Amino acid sequence: MRLSLDALLVLDAIERRGSFAAAAHELHRVPSAVTYTVQKLEEDLDVLLFDRRGHRAKLTAAGRELLDEGRHLLRAAGELEARVKRVATGWEAELRVAYDGLLPAAAMLKLAQEFYAQNAETRLRFTAEVLGGCWDALVSGRADLAIGASGEGPSGGGYQTRPLGEIDWVFAVAPAHPLATTAEPLTRSDIRAHRAVVVADSSRNLPPRTTGLLSGQDTLTIADAAVKLRAQAMGLGVGYLPQCLAAAAVARGELVIKQTEEPKVSQMLFIAWRTAHRGKALRWFVDQAYAPGWLDRALGAAAA
Repeated sequence: MRLSLDALLVLDAIERRGSFAAAAHELHRVPSAVTYTVQKLEEDLDVLLFDRRGHRAKLTAAGRELLDEGRHLLRAAGELEARVKRVATGWEAELRVAYDGLLPAAAMLKLAQEFYAQNAETRLRFTAEVLGGCWDALVSGRADLAIGASGEGPSGGGYQTRPLGEIDWVFAVAPAHPLATTAEPLTRSDIRAHRAVVVADSSRNLPPRTTGLLSGQDTLTIADAAVKLRAQAMGLGVGYLPQCLAAAAVARGELVIKQTEEPKVSQMLFIAWRTAHRGKALRWFVDQAYAPGWLDRALGAAAA
């Protein structure tokens, strides 16, 4: 390759300083070294980069194009150097976090805000998953950390877990839905006669899970818990919702809570991470999410 980062640095300095001599002073080089670098680059590329007829070094059209695009390379190289140094000190270049869609995105953004205050500069990548999706993302390598993974993890090991706490469920219907006035507790037959709103499992490799669905029941499948709540409030179907998520809708009169013969039991949520991953960013997130009361505060954001 005939183009080097050093040559781009020289071009950048000349264009900003206005002369070869000023660029040499900034770069702590002798003027002849700067002149040689430019001449060598012009010979290698077989183009004229500077118009030298005036007192100020002026880029030609080709020189301007090279410098404009070259500055992107210089910035990228600088960022790469910084990331390499961070990795050497134990901070990851990137941390991929999968979180269960039952947890509000606001709680994840709050964690990101607090993390950025550490000035670690690790890049964060968040993805919302459903049902077995968190486990799938973790074991398939799509995520380094899973927050809010539900149920038991898949066999095979390779990851560590800690319990975050339990989430409670309520059966909710729209006020105008036929089940709103049906005598309690609702039976399986009562519920099966009406469409259920279900969230699709986001697993790509693990067997998909279903929850709260009765055999033979009609379904409306949607993408996440927030859309499920809205669909149920519109009367498009029925189903179980996290109590924290349903509370605000119930208070607004958009949903009615009904008792059932077979209530859905509380569900344990976990934080899990790949055992081989020992970076400082991952450890920070584990410590924050596992702190006493974090799950309650996170779920509280859904009810706000």
